Amino acid sequence: MVMTSENVVAGLARAAAAGDEHAWSALVRRLDPLVRGVIRGYRLGTADAEDVVQTTWLHAFRNLPRLREPAAFPKWLTVTARREALRALQRGVREVLLEEPPAVRDEAPVTIEQQVIEREQQDAIHAAVARLPQRQRSLLGTILRTPGVSYDELSDLLGMPMGSIGPTRERALRRLRDDSALLLAVS
Repeated sequence: MVMTSENVVAGLARAAAAGDEHAWSALVRRLDPLVRGVIRGYRLGTADAEDVVQTTWLHAFRNLPRLREPAAFPKWLTVTARREALRALQRGVREVLLEEPPAVRDEAPVTIEQQVIEREQQDAIHAAVARLPQRQRSLLGTILRTPGVSYDELSDLLGMPMGSIGPTRERALRRLRDDSALLLAVS
């Protein structure tokens, strides 16, 4: 029988899981370049990369006895290294809110022409919504008047089955997208 690399790794993994220190050392020597190669792809700093290598091998040591398929150990190790590298990257991202963000203000149009155009567009939108069937008009109106309303709440407010809210909303939006008068007014 020819011993493939996969067979050797599986044998070492089985022996290491059974407590063989020499097998564990051989496994680390053989697969450490794999772990480091995976981690290198994440462009971590030297210290962070070494921490990820160490954490990956620690997880491997703790979980090796539970591994059902010893031949899959290199793949498991690769996935573990990737996850640990991503965790290390996420630890480096911190958001600190120093002050309240400024309120979003709608700036008034600068010119009279812009005001007229904006008013005409709003009128065209209202007219297009008014042309929708009553059920679609009621649904869109309720959604716009109560931002963040859930489908459950919409169902209660409108007496509409929850399963029909999404399709009704989609049909209404499709009609608005296809409304030629609205398209002419807003383009």
